[in-house]
Amino acid sequence: MSPSRVLVLNSGSSSVKYQLLDMRDSSRLAVGLVERIGEETSRLRHTPLAGGGETRECTGAIADHEAALKAVSAELARDGLGLDSPELAAIGHRVVHGGKHFTEPTVIDDAVLAEIERLIPVAPLHNPANLTGIRTAQALRPDLPQVAVFDTAFHTTMPESAARYAIDVETADRHRIRRYGFHGTSHAYVSRATAKLLDKAPEDVNVIVLHLGNGASASAVRGGRCVDTSMGLTPLEGLVMGTRSGDMDPAVIFHLARVGGMSIEEIDTLLNKKSGLIGLCGDNDMREIGRRIDEGDERAQLAFDIYIHRLKKYIGAYYAVLGTVDAVAFTAGVGENAAPVREAAVAGLEQLGLVVDAELNAVRGDEPRLISPAGARVAVAVVPTDEELEIATQTYALVEENA
Repeated sequence: MSPSRVLVLNSGSSSVKYQLLDMRDSSRLAVGLVERIGEETSRLRHTPLAGGGETRECTGAIADHEAALKAVSAELARDGLGLDSPELAAIGHRVVHGGKHFTEPTVIDDAVLAEIERLIPVAPLHNPANLTGIRTAQALRPDLPQVAVFDTAFHTTMPESAARYAIDVETADRHRIRRYGFHGTSHAYVSRATAKLLDKAPEDVNVIVLHLGNGASASAVRGGRCVDTSMGLTPLEGLVMGTRSGDMDPAVIFHLARVGGMSIEEIDTLLNKKSGLIGLCGDNDMREIGRRIDEGDERAQLAFDIYIHRLKKYIGAYYAVLGTVDAVAFTAGVGENAAPVREAAVAGLEQLGLVVDAELNAVRGDEPRLISPAGARVAVAVVPTDEELEIATQTYALVEENA
């Protein structure tokens, strides 16, 4: 029997998230997180799921990503799942930015690494960390296929009319300025899972996917292919997010520089880390915002209202882009768990066929489910995302194809 396990790695600047899956049945064998890499207070949290093992937590200095992956390997080995296992078929890496070049999962070689590195200027916070994780994994298992799965790949099907900004074409091309979109593995997975929920093939369904977490993005998916998405050159554009502003007049930046005397770095920090919900009310946790609203907090209410207003605008815009809509799917932390957000997002859109059943909306669960009433013209769904499974699935399919 050929190897069937895939290790999924999501390497951040100071963290590594990982999952080990058996692709014979898509079951998870282990999950974990290494955080605060490079600090004296590093922590590794590991949960073996095969056999129902208990979570183990280790603290202490983990100097770099190489040390982090060696620690992960040691924890997996304790469960008989080490990186040296002959059952490990491949390692799948989340890579945030693939530009226009990478439209599908790709076996990593020197040329692929060079292209990911060339894209660092458009993903300075993410691609360097992704590269570090890849190179570390390659050093540990140089004989094993390593596959890059790109956040941007699902969105490369957008037509030029959606992907291009209305600026000078030569300038845009020279600096690779266009809408790339992010959260692509989530949008791909959720759009297909929504079609399955409706008992239809993906190519027969038009879906608006709302990935609402601390980072948030919307996509218009026609017949399984993305035709528009809210994030752009970077993850800053689009919806109101936990700490990001989303859409605004670009001249605000000039105003802050000229009148406010702020540097480019200060403005970057403001828009990416001190805006969105946290900038509006001091909280970026929707549960805490909801609690404050219940207590009559006006700032929290305004933050919620601005968040919903932007969300509703994108639902309407993507309804217009698609022409006909079969479903609106909510996913990610807020989308899956915040019933008030889902209710408010479609309130007043009854003429578009969007209605939420209050009782169905209040139900919590881990499975895809409809929250629209029976017979609704447009299905409204909650579809838990599974980006790690999507990465593992794409990785394993590519390895099997090349075997």
